[in-house]
Amino acid sequence: MDAPETPTPPPKEKSSEPSRLPMRGLVIWLLLLALFISLYQLLAQGPERVRQLPYSPDFLALLREGRIRKAQLVLEVSGAQYVRGETTEVDPRTGKPEKFRTEVVVLDDLMRELKEVPNLEIKRQNPLIWQMLSGAVPFLIVMGVLYFLINRQMKMAGRGALSFGKSRAKLLTRTKNKVTFGDVAGIDEAREEVQEIVDFLKDPKRFQKLGGRIPKGVLLVGPPGTGKTLLAKAIAGEAQVPFFSISGSDFVEMFVGVGASRVRDMFEQAKRNAPCIIFIDEIDAVGRSRFSGIGGGHDEREQTLNALLVEMDGFDTQEGIIIIAATNRPDVLDNALLRPGRFDRQIVVDLPGLEGRVNILKIHAKRVQLAPNADLRRIARGTPGFSGADLANLINEAALLAARRGAASVELSDLEEARDKVRWGRERRSRMLDDQEKRLTAYHESGHALILQIVGGEPVHKVTIIPRGQALGATMQLPEKDRYTESRSKLIKMITGLMGGRAAEEIVFGDVTTGAQMDFRQATHIARLMVCEWGMSDALGPQSFGEREELLFLGREVSRTQPYSEETARRIDAEVSRILRESYTAALNLLRENRDKLDLTAKLLIERETLSGTEIEEIVRFGRLRSDEEREADAVKAEDGAAQTIRTPSGSPRNDRGENP
Repeated sequence: MDAPETPTPPPKEKSSEPSRLPMRGLVIWLLLLALFISLYQLLAQGPERVRQLPYSPDFLALLREGRIRKAQLVLEVSGAQYVRGETTEVDPRTGKPEKFRTEVVVLDDLMRELKEVPNLEIKRQNPLIWQMLSGAVPFLIVMGVLYFLINRQMKMAGRGALSFGKSRAKLLTRTKNKVTFGDVAGIDEAREEVQEIVDFLKDPKRFQKLGGRIPKGVLLVGPPGTGKTLLAKAIAGEAQVPFFSISGSDFVEMFVGVGASRVRDMFEQAKRNAPCIIFIDEIDAVGRSRFSGIGGGHDEREQTLNALLVEMDGFDTQEGIIIIAATNRPDVLDNALLRPGRFDRQIVVDLPGLEGRVNILKIHAKRVQLAPNADLRRIARGTPGFSGADLANLINEAALLAARRGAASVELSDLEEARDKVRWGRERRSRMLDDQEKRLTAYHESGHALILQIVGGEPVHKVTIIPRGQALGATMQLPEKDRYTESRSKLIKMITGLMGGRAAEEIVFGDVTTGAQMDFRQATHIARLMVCEWGMSDALGPQSFGEREELLFLGREVSRTQPYSEETARRIDAEVSRILRESYTAALNLLRENRDKLDLTAKLLIERETLSGTEIEEIVRFGRLRSDEEREADAVKAEDGAAQTIRTPSGSPRNDRGENP
């Protein structure tokens, strides 16, 4: 289906716009000037010392003696006439010429007599115009301000206070949105499902001929940063139909009824542009479950939700409008919103697996210059649980690290440092440890590393005593693959490894510190899950303890009740305590048996601050670090062993001893 052509608006006249701006500025300056004049007039009419002189004989005497320096004839609106001015005498209180006022009937003889006085300044003033202006200026100022505000409000139609009910959905076009499905990786299943929607919009007859109906609504569900909004942008870039984008918070306002009005206006726009797609990001802001208990349920958000429910599947709904919404809190959404007919399909956008992380890293690495030794698969192995946003941040941090040291490309060391920085925090070399704390931290991390290497499990990647984040040291593992289930033996090994740090402190120093706080918290959490959730306790059997209850009044936050007796609770606590104590005892025994390796690992950590997983493996296997010549010899031997596999004349593979593998 071809994209509907948007009519091109007529070009604006550029000649009239520049003339409006100076005119508007001139009007504003005139209003300010009038306001200033009015204020000046009010202030100038303050209390003034004026001497009242009778016309005869005082005024005439001063006039004939030449003691009047300035005179002014004033004609009031009421018809009164008077003379005001200044004498040659000085007022002792103000130090200025004395002012006077004389009520007279202005006659021609008086005018002639005034003109005959030498050096007398005579003015004639009619204050009628001035009084009219002074009375009209405040009125003009008020009218000008009202005109300016109303004119501005009219020009802001659709955005101002008179248009709260208008939808804020943005219409995206393909020219504005450059994201396509080629920019989306790590969520292949979700991409295939939304690709089906795009295909339907492009060729609806292929689905309709068999009686199929495209889902009216699609809900993208997943943790933060997994690419839900990015997937919606890709749909907008691929679909040849109008695409409206809006956030759930755009419906919520302080005025009652605004959200529902915006919902109706948004669907009216969509009906005029059907077929089209409406994308609502963070729909949990408006689609939370309705509650009619304490406090009632007639609030603004519920009215908005009711309007959304009616528009999605009511009596007046129309075909051709597809709703796509995204949220990371599907548990708080109203059940009426999730039923078929509204959101027919829920697509889980989960955290990417190993191959997905590799593809995501490749997409983001296109913007940076990678060195030949930059192994993205190795980085992907070391980032289980990372979302797409985390991986994008990792590539960006690696580029910043490489630029900081002035390198021409991003190397593997930059990527690994960026991964450690994103996961555990930046190295805090400014936190200086004294010799005792450094030795204590070295033995603590050595205990973790040795136990994890001895009991097996995920390979140790490296051990460091350089402070990162809130930790004084860290033992990092590098999983070989993503795991979605864990066995009981593997969980016991994990708990034993977590106990290795405290066990090393007790063996070496005969005392314990607070450094194992997070280790105990994580170990206790795993042990309680084993007993209460996963049924891995022989004493309590394969059952689950504890039910989850959703409290609607508190926004459906998850809480836990205790539907079992106090005796069962004591047995659960005893079983959790048994698992932790047995794991701690096992860690103590293993470290006592390998005390020499513990001392060697701690000594090397104090000297080097960081040891690799290969070096930890050599210490456990050989009790020492091998030389470079020994490592090269083993590498050559491994290559020769792989090359000695030959094929017999019959075509069956045989090894160097002549045996069939």
